[in-house]
Amino acid sequence: MVLHKLGDFDPDYRDTFEGNDIKGLSVYAEASDEKIGTISDVLVDEEGRFRYFIVDLGFWIFGKKVLLPVGRSRIDHTTDRVYAIGMTREQADALPEFNNDLAIDYDYEENVRGVYRGSSSNVRTADVTSTAPLEASAPLNASMPLDASTAAMGTAYTTGAAAVPASTSESRKIADTPIYNRDAYTYKDEPSLYDLNEQDHQTLRLYEERLVANKQRRKSGEVAIGKRVETETARVAVPVEKERVVVERVTPSDAGRAVTPDATAFREGEVAHVDIYEETPDIRKETVVREEVRVSKVVDQDTVEAQETIRREELDVNAPGLDVDQR
Repeated sequence: MVLHKLGDFDPDYRDTFEGNDIKGLSVYAEASDEKIGTISDVLVDEEGRFRYFIVDLGFWIFGKKVLLPVGRSRIDHTTDRVYAIGMTREQADALPEFNNDLAIDYDYEENVRGVYRGSSSNVRTADVTSTAPLEASAPLNASMPLDASTAAMGTAYTTGAAAVPASTSESRKIADTPIYNRDAYTYKDEPSLYDLNEQDHQTLRLYEERLVANKQRRKSGEVAIGKRVETETARVAVPVEKERVVVERVTPSDAGRAVTPDATAFREGEVAHVDIYEETPDIRKETVVREEVRVSKVVDQDTVEAQETIRREELDVNAPGLDVDQR
């Protein structure tokens, strides 16, 4: 039977246990409530079933790690503790030490199981290489004692030897001793070691509802900003100048004075030319920047409150006359 460390078998095992990690839980002796160590790892079989807790006995025995079959444990989820059922210091001393370089084979597990069974003499392993076949009426059921009919026949089985007759008392003693087949042994053969005690490992989950507030972004409107052209009549006043000719007749100061004969007093056709100018308005249009319009968005924050009715389960303990410790 091949065993794997939990993390090697399933690297995502924490997701299976909803984030709870059994590694690191404290281990206490159930009888004395004394802390004996810490769970450093878990060994699982090829189907992922828990078989052993690897317990670091740093509080009891410095530097020693041992295997604790899951059937000899009780997990208390309320206190995050693992209780070792029937574990004593003497038993811990007798357990073979575990290390990562150790090859866990049948013989090693048998040494571990022998300590928890109480005495190695009470459990014997049948050697399937025996030259004498076993009686059909006495199958080597993993956890069951020899059939009563076998005991009545006075047949005993020993390791590496053929069946030999024995006395009636010895036959009965042997019949009461379970025999485990080395090649056919499975963990189902010893539920007391490898099955989680359902009575000690019941979990009742209480549920409650809670409000989960999320936000959704949706379009609430649209603002269109554009330009349009409007026309209007503008008036502008331009001052202009216009020249005109003023003909003024005046009497000169030397009026009546005789002129020399050579002076031309009378000349017909003499004309004086005077240029006349005037200003006219020159009106044109030019485009100029009047103003800038900057478009941006700002976020206004507000709090919206919602109210709903939620449900919650509470624990009702009905144990008339019994003292129940609720932690």
